[in-house]
Amino acid sequence: MAPSYSDAYRAVNRQTDISDDRRSYIVECVTIGDRIRERLDALDISQSELARRVKVSQPTINALIKGGAAGSKHLHVIAAELETSPAWLAGETDDPSPVAPRKSAVDALADELDLAVLPEYDIGFSMGGGTTLSEQYEQTGIVPFSRGWLRTMMSGHVSELFVARGDGDSMEPTLKDGDIVLIDSAQKVVRAQDRIWAVSYGELGMIKRVRRTPQGSYLLMSDNPNVTPIECFDGEMQVIGRVVWIGRRI
Repeated sequence: MAPSYSDAYRAVNRQTDISDDRRSYIVECVTIGDRIRERLDALDISQSELARRVKVSQPTINALIKGGAAGSKHLHVIAAELETSPAWLAGETDDPSPVAPRKSAVDALADELDLAVLPEYDIGFSMGGGTTLSEQYEQTGIVPFSRGWLRTMMSGHVSELFVARGDGDSMEPTLKDGDIVLIDSAQKVVRAQDRIWAVSYGELGMIKRVRRTPQGSYLLMSDNPNVTPIECFDGEMQVIGRVVWIGRRI
């Protein structure tokens, strides 16, 4: 059976002088990476699967494991997916049992009213780098929605939904400046023509209708006839998610 890394430190007892039976100890620090690896083995989860659940890249998980004692801002999410606590991963406790975090007032109220509190992102300009929405775009607020209503909108999990706002008049009359849009980031493959998508083109985020051409390129089209379509070729456009609902003040 493979040795466990459950102790924050393990001592290797080595005989150094038989005549006086003195012993010395080599103390080996067990890292965050060791403990992540232990939980992956115990739960039979791959690095790729953990990365998918945490919404980071597989190399990010691999680097954390190999990096040893290096920390991560995703540690609390990793701990939840590995059914343990951030304190255990960090070596602050020997008890791997998960510790339920104390709910904030917002979370407690949301649970009581069966609401999902979705983040609102400004997708107009990318902050550069990163693999998750929170790393790529600035969060500007939160918006509550009924969970029951959201279930009729989403194709994946509620955590894959977020809110953005229309900016400008390029999508008039469908989308007006300042309208709220609900975006499902679980949908990233353009399967139907002329649906409305949130996309990243260069460093700019935009909301457009997307059409695939017979040549394999994509047209980013505006509903405003005065705005010229943008043709994108391989790698020039990344899909952020599909717009599944538009709301506005009247």
